[in-house]
Amino acid sequence: MDRSNQVSEDEVLSKEQRILRVLRKVLANIVKDATPAPGQPHPFQESTIHDIRDLFGLISEREAELAEQAGLNRNEKPYYTDEPQASSVVTLHRPAKDKKLN
Repeated sequence: MDRSNQVSEDEVLSKEQRILRVLRKVLANIVKDATPAPGQPHPFQESTIHDIRDLFGLISEREAELAEQAGLNRNEKPYYTDEPQASSVVTLHRPAKDKKLN
């Protein structure tokens, strides 16, 4: 596979988008690491849990705004280049018109 023609993800995403992506990953890892075993008390206060939820929401809203500004569809899913496409372009040709209709 020729990688010289491929654009890296970092070249496509703005610095702010990369920051938001890393922030989301780090925050999710903190939540995973701090999640207690079933039946154990949670180490975070209820207000902290609420703030974390709000932060995830704000990150998501800003990512949506940036995607809209860039003209990206947030519902796009990755696909392989050799994967068959769901639709294809069909070229239609009209026959030449005859001036004599006898």
